Amino acid sequence: MAGAISSGPPTSTRTYQGLGQYLMLPSWVIIGFFLVLPVGMMLIYSFLTKEFRGGVIWEFSLSAYDQFFFDRGLFGDEPAKIEWTYITIFWRSIWQAALATVLCLIIGFPTAWFIATRSGRNKAILLFLITIPYWVNLLIRTISMKFLIRDTGPLNTWLIEFGLISEPLHMVNTNFAVQLGLFYSYLPFMVLPIYASVERYNNSLSEAAADLYASKFVILSKIVLPMVKPGIIAGCILVFVPSLGAFLAPDLLGGAKNFMIGSLIEEQFKGNAGNWPFGAAASMILLSMVLVVLLFYARAQDKGGQNHG
Repeated sequence: MAGAISSGPPTSTRTYQGLGQYLMLPSWVIIGFFLVLPVGMMLIYSFLTKEFRGGVIWEFSLSAYDQFFFDRGLFGDEPAKIEWTYITIFWRSIWQAALATVLCLIIGFPTAWFIATRSGRNKAILLFLITIPYWVNLLIRTISMKFLIRDTGPLNTWLIEFGLISEPLHMVNTNFAVQLGLFYSYLPFMVLPIYASVERYNNSLSEAAADLYASKFVILSKIVLPMVKPGIIAGCILVFVPSLGAFLAPDLLGGAKNFMIGSLIEEQFKGNAGNWPFGAAASMILLSMVLVVLLFYARAQDKGGQNHG
């Protein structure tokens, strides 16, 4: 009897032992159908030939990648020159996404720290306020931002009424407007992961460092930041990756002169004038860039784990 009682009920590990692959089957089906299959289609399309009226011709070709990097003239019979137009768009996407990430980190870190150090009820209210924008569709939020910063919008009206400016500031269809749209759209993606890391932070470490006469800067740089580093890295990735492929903010706030790679890809699949192979090739180039960022993150995490070990 005692032996039976001490043995206790079987653990969950034993209960589901050998069933892991079957329990994961629904997830694998969803990932395969909604992720692997579309990406595989884009990869195949990027190596096909454009059909004159839209769509593709099933003939292998590298012309889409060649078009992205090289300019061979109107009829394709001139010596190859570097195609700076698309490279410039790609570079603009990188620095816009990087700047949005930096700005979100500068604002998001103190915001997350402030929320995490509040009492229970206040903390819940502040988290609620952070997530409220996601109750509204991103398209509506971006259009609202355009209405707010346009020449005759509320922002310029208030600035003129308070005497801060004498004439409206032209903000729409500028890089500033695109950056503002990215920052506004993805700031919560930075706040929430950092908040989760700060929540797990042991404040007694800071108190012990202060007792040893460490300055606030030393406590922040040597103790706090290394401890919440996983949340910071996760937040940076969650902001950088969608910002890199964003097209709503560039389209609605930036105009034709401030195209980003997401806008370029979107244009290639519109109507009969689109170039599907070129759009697919640009998508794969963007995907490669995202994979490089994710591999860098995975490598940094792996090194961090080895150092802690």
